[in-house]
Amino acid sequence: MSTEHTQSDAKKKRNLPSKFRIYHRYLGFFLAGIMSIYALSGVVMIFRTTDFLKKEKQMERQLEPNVPAEELGRQLFIRNLEVVEETGDQIRFREGSYDKTTGLATYTVKELPTVIQKLEGMHKATVNRPMFFLNIFFGVSLLFFSLSSFFMFMPGSTVLRKGLYFALGGLVLAVVMVLL
Repeated sequence: MSTEHTQSDAKKKRNLPSKFRIYHRYLGFFLAGIMSIYALSGVVMIFRTTDFLKKEKQMERQLEPNVPAEELGRQLFIRNLEVVEETGDQIRFREGSYDKTTGLATYTVKELPTVIQKLEGMHKATVNRPMFFLNIFFGVSLLFFSLSSFFMFMPGSTVLRKGLYFALGGLVLAVVMVLL
């Protein structure tokens, strides 16, 4: 009976790497599209503080008359609004102007194309948006990918040993990059 038990244990040990390969493979196929989208939009997000791919758009917004200059940026959703000149009935700022008597603000914004804005929004999803379920699923799946790769090869094999060296190298690089 001990021989059967030993063979059964050996078969289970052989099947574990095989099962991880299968799960890893089909989850990878399933997520290939979303991983590509996240990769491309992530690269675009690196340039979000520049004008890369952005187009100018003229805006007009009706506000209350006599909005103070300090409040204007908040009401127009312009971060770090910088007043260039303030006269009796007008406030000029880098992006445009505001008429204090009529309350009309005319200004220019630079926006990414709609499709890219939507892709970028995937990265910024919070619990207030339904997209956050996809982000959680995607994050857990990536964690599974990273951990399952260690169980896809037999313990003690050369491939696993080399893989552990590469994993250690990647971890050291990530820590160095975070600390810089």
